[in-house]
Amino acid sequence: MKKLTFGILTLLIFSCKEHPKTEFSLNGKTKDVENGMVIYLVNDEFRDSTIIENNTFHFKTKLSYSPIQAVLRTKDNFAYRFLWLEESSMTFDASNGDFLTANVTGSESENLSQDLYRVADTLPREKRLKMEMEFVKNNPNSIVSASMLAVYSTTFGKKKTNELFQQFSEQNKNSKYGQKIARYIELNKEPKIGEQFADFEMADQNGNSRKLSEIKGKTVLLEFWSSWCGPCRKENPNLVKTYEKFNPKGFEIFAVSLDEDKKSWISAIEKDGLNWLHVSDLKGQSNEASLIYGIKGIPDNFLISKNGTIIARDLRGEKLNHKLIEILEQN
Repeated sequence: MKKLTFGILTLLIFSCKEHPKTEFSLNGKTKDVENGMVIYLVNDEFRDSTIIENNTFHFKTKLSYSPIQAVLRTKDNFAYRFLWLEESSMTFDASNGDFLTANVTGSESENLSQDLYRVADTLPREKRLKMEMEFVKNNPNSIVSASMLAVYSTTFGKKKTNELFQQFSEQNKNSKYGQKIARYIELNKEPKIGEQFADFEMADQNGNSRKLSEIKGKTVLLEFWSSWCGPCRKENPNLVKTYEKFNPKGFEIFAVSLDEDKKSWISAIEKDGLNWLHVSDLKGQSNEASLIYGIKGIPDNFLISKNGTIIARDLRGEKLNHKLIEILEQN
């Protein structure tokens, strides 16, 4: 009986050694930080905090899944750093005083990200995008690639995005980033000049459903903007003048906002005096109409003729006025 008990105990000990339970933890170092300062670890799904003592801190947060991206920051966001967290013992060394360049260990995903951006952040935009695209191509099983492609889908375009997406692991395809990419590929039509417009339906600021195709017999400017877009707001006074001049002659504006906050959206409409049709699904960069039309940045617009053909894109100021004179006044 003793031999049997000893044998079972030995087996249990051996099994525990073979399958160690890993939990996330983050041990950090800072420089010249006052004792008692609160530091936060934040994600859409959790929020944790701890106190810095003698320039050290410790987190032991429960992760809903792994790897998962979060931001480590001070209360006022004076210092911050995005991190890929994994179920392991991680370290964060900002003893040089800079969170952004802190050395992080214990996460394979974070190591990949660090290695990439250590070089990419020093490059001009075009070379950086090329490097990021190569990273996604060469690391199809990494969640970092899925996250990156979800951000750059509209920049890379439907064809290239689909090529990269098809190489992903099933786990990456089924991740929240993969689902976002799949939605972009499904919705995107990227209508070109000379082609028919792509219709869509969306709620206006009063909650009423509006369709682009409801506007009949008019030249329509499909305008993409948002309340937080500086260049958009700067251009609005010019657009107001254009609308006042050409609306009586058969010109209409159908504005799609990439806002997420309804109050900010409505406030901008009222403050800027935008007396035309407005819609938004309040999904920000994931706005359905922007995905359909392949919007890479705002402001952007499409000028659509009475018969539904796209005449021009990204016209504003005097260029838009001259085109409307050509279409509406000469006819």
